[in-house]
Amino acid sequence: MKRILSFGLLCCVAGLMGCDQQPFGFGGPVYDREGNLATDRVRIAEHLEVADYDSLYRIHDPSGVVVIVQEEGEGSRPSSGNVVYTNYIGSIMDDGVVFDTNLEDVAIEHDLYNEDRNYRIFDFFIGMPTNQGGAIEGFSHGFRRLRSGSKAILIIPSPLGYQDNPNIPMVPPNSVLVFEVDFLGLD
Repeated sequence: MKRILSFGLLCCVAGLMGCDQQPFGFGGPVYDREGNLATDRVRIAEHLEVADYDSLYRIHDPSGVVVIVQEEGEGSRPSSGNVVYTNYIGSIMDDGVVFDTNLEDVAIEHDLYNEDRNYRIFDFFIGMPTNQGGAIEGFSHGFRRLRSGSKAILIIPSPLGYQDNPNIPMVPPNSVLVFEVDFLGLD
């Protein structure tokens, strides 16, 4: 009888583990990167059909990032480990609301100004995670396609941006991001 109960309990535990994407529910559900990327590709394509962006040319990176080059730079393209220096204005693709910038005048204009923030040129390492001196993944994909000195718009799908992170102020979960960038240089 004890063996039957043990076997039954083991089957129940195995059944519960099979229903959840992670054992015993630890860590919550797994982020559906590929599913969200597929959805965002469609949303971005629809947006580009009606959006009015001045451009010299567009690059559809295999990662899903769209790079709209507005002014071509003459410098080098960065690669992994390079430090990139840029000014940026970030907005939400769906409604155009500006959620972040490193430019003080733009922050004031969009009621984002924070007196405790140091508004300066933004620098990050290409290919590094944000906690190691990098930026969101979409920045690395986009800037690798630009020459130093370029001005461009980067359209970044949510898996390469902030995903479904509820802790990013003003960015709803799974938002496609649009960044106006001025690529100032690299080391």
